[in-house]
Amino acid sequence: MSMKKWTDDELVTTRDNLEAWNKRNNNLGSGSKLWLFTAFLGAFAISTGVAFIFLDGVDVMSILLITMGAITCASWYKSEKQRKDNITFLAEINKEIKSRKIKTESKSKDKTDMQTSEIKGDAQKESVATESQVAEKSSKKMEEKSEE
Repeated sequence: MSMKKWTDDELVTTRDNLEAWNKRNNNLGSGSKLWLFTAFLGAFAISTGVAFIFLDGVDVMSILLITMGAITCASWYKSEKQRKDNITFLAEINKEIKSRKIKTESKSKDKTDMQTSEIKGDAQKESVATESQVAEKSSKKMEEKSEE
């Protein structure tokens, strides 16, 4: 894929999207481990299905185990290949940006900074509101106890 014809904005946007994807996937360390565990379970299902065929003969459950294991392993392989392709493509985009010497800051960083600041502001407002509600409830309970 030739990136020579891409505009600077397209390159920067694509880079930002891939970097966000990469950061999201790197932060989910347990997700990749779970996916690898799932691939091992698929391989185990295949081997179990083959062993059952040798021990018990051809059975529907053995065929089902082999089929499900093959599907699981194939989907793991496809996702792992896609992840490697995305990382390689990100490296190519960064190389192209360096060769063009584009010095613009990423647009998505500004958007994400604004979004995170809005989220933090909303969270602070909610925490202040809940603290005031708790204070009001506790003062009402104290008034009720003092009236008794």
